[in-house]
Amino acid sequence: MNMKAVPITPDELDELSLRHPQGGMQQCSQMQVLAAHRTEFSDIVGVKNDNGDIVAAALIEYTRGHFGIEGSIWFGPLCDFHDMAMLKIMTDGIRSAAASRGAISVTCWPNVEYLRHESDGAPNGEKDDATINNLTSLGWHHAGFGTGYGSVCNRWNYVKDLNGIADEKVLLHSYDKRTQWSVKRAQSMGVHVRELDQSEFPIFANIERNTAERRGFVARDEQYFHDFKDAFGAQARFMLAEIHIAEYVSQMTAKRDALTEKVRTLQAKYDEHPTTKTERQLGEETRNLEAANKRLDEATEFAKNGDVLPAAASLFVERPREMVYLFSGSLEKYKPFYASALIQHWAMSRCLEAGIPRYNFYGISGVFNDPDDEGRGVLEFKQGFNGYVEELVGEFTLPVNKLRFGIKEAASKLLHK
Repeated sequence: MNMKAVPITPDELDELSLRHPQGGMQQCSQMQVLAAHRTEFSDIVGVKNDNGDIVAAALIEYTRGHFGIEGSIWFGPLCDFHDMAMLKIMTDGIRSAAASRGAISVTCWPNVEYLRHESDGAPNGEKDDATINNLTSLGWHHAGFGTGYGSVCNRWNYVKDLNGIADEKVLLHSYDKRTQWSVKRAQSMGVHVRELDQSEFPIFANIERNTAERRGFVARDEQYFHDFKDAFGAQARFMLAEIHIAEYVSQMTAKRDALTEKVRTLQAKYDEHPTTKTERQLGEETRNLEAANKRLDEATEFAKNGDVLPAAASLFVERPREMVYLFSGSLEKYKPFYASALIQHWAMSRCLEAGIPRYNFYGISGVFNDPDDEGRGVLEFKQGFNGYVEELVGEFTLPVNKLRFGIKEAASKLLHK
């Protein structure tokens, strides 16, 4: 069957993205709308067969760099990378579109799994060397198999398969014991999750900014979040986990009173007939009572900040194939409330409700055996939900103007010497 590369409409891109196994939030018309705020221009190139069906596509976004215009295809193109005929036509269409824009090159990050790993990083499956070989044979330059957070797009993602999980109760039991405890703890401490409307985006932006300052990354400004919501609409879920202080105080007071009674009973039992077992139980419950009193004292201090306190916020994007966990932040002073764990549990519960089969936690560093790695805390948090790891094929660059591309590459090498 013959195929040809042609310009296609945003609606045609969406139609393919919704049914394609690689389809996601990066290759859709909403992302083109959002990209218009930060890019020079964009193209959508498709591959059609004899029947007029679109079988492959790519949203190319162009930006102006130091050496000229460069194209980017985020988590695309959507293509069967094992079909050389299709891949060649897709490549030629990308090159032609980029050349008409005067671009030096186009870089893509295919949404294709190179190798699956267990949650602890152990390989589990076969490597997809064919995709890499096919792309490089058509002139794409592979950037290699790196780890860490240095790449523009995630090469390592943490994912949870939700197929076969019947309800929220089963979902909760699928986590490891520590994470189950964290979710239940948050629920018992007056933490609730709700969706923000756009008038409340300053709350989201403030939490994001606070987290960025603490962890040393550059935060998005509030306008970006408005632009994102305008582009993605109901698919973008800006969620907030907040502490209801009165509820928390009520729960802790009941717990304190129950512990007080338990300590009183144990003390009377010990006074009447001292045993090592009773002494041990008394010591344990006394410590629990002290902790409960301490938390009640802390609650009094927290109450000075308001009746309902924002603790953590996350942006999720819903697509038929997956929900993506895109941005998040939390306030360190409310860390003991485990709001971040509860907001993740909300997201996966929402997937079950909407029939979304997979939850994509997005990026991890890809380093599993170094306790001092910068991404260790993120990895361990995500591992608590018992998923698996996708190692993607990585970054590929297609020279469009070979002379200018060669000059750029030579200059880059000199700068990095």
